[in-house]
Amino acid sequence: MIITPVTKQDHSELIAIWEASVRATHHFLNNADIESLRPLILNQYFDAVTLQCARNEQGTILGFCGVAENNLEMLFIHPDHFGKGAGKALCRHAIQKMGVTSVDVNEQNPKATDFYKHMGFVITGRSAMDGQGNPFPLLHMALG
Repeated sequence: MIITPVTKQDHSELIAIWEASVRATHHFLNNADIESLRPLILNQYFDAVTLQCARNEQGTILGFCGVAENNLEMLFIHPDHFGKGAGKALCRHAIQKMGVTSVDVNEQNPKATDFYKHMGFVITGRSAMDGQGNPFPLLHMALG
């Protein structure tokens, strides 16, 4: 597995990975929520972060992360590759090479919270709403 920068040409593959990952892990979102987020992710959020992806030996993207201002803004792995090291590799890369010190996690996604705790983050706070003002609480985490 290698970590590489993302190009604009990768964005269509990344949004497919994002959607597959969200559908597998964000059970609190309904189809309308996902449909409304997709264009925001693709047309705004990807451009607001530095994106890196994990690729296998054949060059297939397994997952990706996005970082802005030392915050891990996004980390999504295709469900076919859950538990196989891509998330850990991307998170380690984000911390060691991109200066990540914090992450916000949906409270309703306990597996993600456990993952970040395993990676060395601790909960430092909570917000009742997500970044779009929706009632999906966020846990604020920082490296411990």
